[in-house]
Amino acid sequence: MPTPNPAPYLPPATQPVRGVVWGVHLVLPLLGLWVLLAQPDFNVLWHHNPSHFWMIIAVAGLNVALGMMISEASRRRQDARLFLVSMVFLSSAGFFFMHGLATPEFLLPKGSLGFDIGQQVGLSVAAAFAFASALPLGGQAAKRVLGSQHFIRAALLGFLIIWGVASLVPDLTPLSVPPLVAPVPWLVWGSIPGLLLYGTASVMMFLLHRRRPSAMLISLITAYALLAESMIAGMSQLNWHLSWWEWHILLTLAFVFVAYSAYLQFRREGSSAGLFDGVTLSATVRRIQQDYDQALEELVEHVRRGEPLAAARLSGKFRLNEGQAAVLDRAGEALANERELSERLAALVDVSAQTKVGLAEQELLATSLERVRQAYGDVKIALVADGKTEIGSRVYRFTGGDPVRHDHLLAFPLTVKGKLAGVLEVPVGRTRHDEALAATLAGQLSLSLENARLYRELHTLFHQYMSPDVAHALLADPAQAALGGELRELTALFADLKGFTTFSEKVTPAEIVEMLNRYHTAAVPCILNNGGTVVQFVGDAMLALFNAPATQAGHARAACKAALEMQRAAAEVAEEMAWKRVDDVPWPTFRIGVNTGPALVGNIGSPELRGFNAMGDCVNVAARLEGIAEPGTVVIGETTFSQLGGGASVTPLGRLSLKGKEELVAAYVLTELP
Repeated sequence: MPTPNPAPYLPPATQPVRGVVWGVHLVLPLLGLWVLLAQPDFNVLWHHNPSHFWMIIAVAGLNVALGMMISEASRRRQDARLFLVSMVFLSSAGFFFMHGLATPEFLLPKGSLGFDIGQQVGLSVAAAFAFASALPLGGQAAKRVLGSQHFIRAALLGFLIIWGVASLVPDLTPLSVPPLVAPVPWLVWGSIPGLLLYGTASVMMFLLHRRRPSAMLISLITAYALLAESMIAGMSQLNWHLSWWEWHILLTLAFVFVAYSAYLQFRREGSSAGLFDGVTLSATVRRIQQDYDQALEELVEHVRRGEPLAAARLSGKFRLNEGQAAVLDRAGEALANERELSERLAALVDVSAQTKVGLAEQELLATSLERVRQAYGDVKIALVADGKTEIGSRVYRFTGGDPVRHDHLLAFPLTVKGKLAGVLEVPVGRTRHDEALAATLAGQLSLSLENARLYRELHTLFHQYMSPDVAHALLADPAQAALGGELRELTALFADLKGFTTFSEKVTPAEIVEMLNRYHTAAVPCILNNGGTVVQFVGDAMLALFNAPATQAGHARAACKAALEMQRAAAEVAEEMAWKRVDDVPWPTFRIGVNTGPALVGNIGSPELRGFNAMGDCVNVAARLEGIAEPGTVVIGETTFSQLGGGASVTPLGRLSLKGKEELVAAYVLTELP
């Protein structure tokens, strides 16, 4: 049965139940207005000028304070949306205040047109700002808004002054005298654009809230909805009736709702710095997040350097109180310790990764020390020298492998096969994990040092007695030393020294050894440099394989190239020794046979003693070709010749009868390769 798709996440304020409750609260005032207008008996008259005046003054003052707070947040965050939201509150507050001043029997003896329509005009102006605040302003548009903010404020203030003079100076304009027709017929239609702007702004703000949930956004959406309802209630123009008082109450609730939300957020966060951050543009949110990230990095760095009250450095920038700064200090210290622990663990992993076959001891210690110092500080390593382990003037003696403390330093022994090999000195005391991590580091470096020395021993042992290819294969995979083999095509190179027996009879054993070493010293690099593997020395003879054990393309050509290089190198050695010798005993000369074909390759011998070798007709023919070769020449088989391609310089020897072969074998003397 397929698993149904999970329901999409909805923020708390948009979850179905809460959304319905929120909607009901917004609809109730409209229902109340409908009841009052539908039942005139309920829509009683209450004319009390002082109550009206002081209510307006108090609410307008609250609204101005709220608008100034949002304006200050806009200045601090350099955010165009917050500026436009502040203008919503300041413009509505300004006209609300003008409406209060026009209360009969205060500045004017009786009602006026300005008193009747002033608030609807003010709410329409505020609606334009509300609509603009909900737009997803881009970078350039936001810059233009911020660049024009002083002009916009000045224009609003100028409009309010003109409106105040026109509506409050007795008999100056039609606004300061009672309307000729009551109610004002065009006021209803003139209010519709403002209603549409408030409705559109509320929907756009709600969509923003779905993407970026914020309690302050919900408060702002509610305020915009209440301002729209206030305009609807004001359309009735039944001055001093309950329906007329209702729009005053709705206007008051819009302002109080936002103020109360700001108060709750202040109580929760303990600071006014970020009260309106949830309303800002997306670019501002990203910038704030970057500021917080940078501040956190600064805090962690201050803590890691051991500077006291690191959070106090940021309290001014983010307007933190003492309690918040103290909490941030503790959080920064915990984060710094956690990050330092992560860095040290990463350094341990890197040191472990450097413990690889082939890395020399000094190189291993140098690279490990460089990496470790990045995480552990001024770490020092010293190896045992003249039976002592010392770093600077500090001489360390260890008992039972326990570390030795020296002030803020902790020294650990580095061991190889259980024997003291050096000392690791690590600064400790920053975190409670320092000693455990330092002990782990010492263990890892001991293992690395032991591996490096073991590999050096194996390298010396293996590479002095076998080909590098075989040695590397065995180090990487010891199972390859098991008895057994495989059949594969290869090229065998067989070489020996013509005249070795005669030479041996006329010189001392020391001279024989010297001669063999000189020749092999010259010949072996020729084979290795061409990818061959020397598998056998038998007296003056030598067997090398190409394409075994390592796969090698063009192995026949590589073997022939190695053979020609061997002859040239041997000739140089013979010429050099001819100038040094005082007797007339001629030095032996290499003769070489090369043949290509299938052979059994692998480890041959017994469980106690084995060696890498090759067996088969291919190898036997190479030995027979070497036996018929003239001193200083290279004889190759037919298969080898066919794989050389064009351009090889050879002299055919015809089809020869070789010992152990029933069929004749074609052979060639190779003199040059292109």
